[in-house]
Amino acid sequence: MKKIVGIFAHPDDEAIGPAGTLAKLAREHEVTLICVTSGEASGKTHEEKLEIGETRRAELRKSARILGIKEVIFLGYEDGELKNNSYHDLARDIREKLEEIRPDTLMTFEWRGISGHIDHIAVSLVTTYVFHQLDFTQKLMYFCICREESELMHDYFIFFPPGYEKEDVHEVVDVSDVWSVKEKAMKAHISQINDVEKALINSATLPKEEYFLIVEK
Repeated sequence: MKKIVGIFAHPDDEAIGPAGTLAKLAREHEVTLICVTSGEASGKTHEEKLEIGETRRAELRKSARILGIKEVIFLGYEDGELKNNSYHDLARDIREKLEEIRPDTLMTFEWRGISGHIDHIAVSLVTTYVFHQLDFTQKLMYFCICREESELMHDYFIFFPPGYEKEDVHEVVDVSDVWSVKEKAMKAHISQINDVEKALINSATLPKEEYFLIVEK
């Protein structure tokens, strides 16, 4: 049984992202999630941020149970504040957790963070750095999306990076057999229901597949 760790910035990244693949992997392997923040940035006061963070952590734990994930680890970084001066602290904290788990495989977003979200990019870059520092991690899976999906999201941020052509990705995972599980995990993130519903509407026109760029040692 392999150990796999998914490393993402926010609660819901795992569900709107590679939930189907995580569910399939969890059938035969031990899967853990590391969530760097609690997704509390929408709160205007300290109290609101605490409440939102608690809600979103609970939603992620529910999503993880649906997907069959063994454990969720929260690192407690502030949502929206992952900057250059925090990278080495984040690398240290991720490395400490990985040295305890000793996974063979890591999973995170591709280097542009799928959507261009700075927190996503930071976590991807730091995960890449840590991957190359550890001798027991042998495979790094970068979740990415196809060009057609990125075109449906062009107005989500100021700039939404273009997706990949299918022939340019390294691994295509058919998630049609676990699509209902992915949907259920997505809908566990009730506080993010607008994003979830938009993602589900877009996915209705696309193949039930998830895409990865792969680095192996």
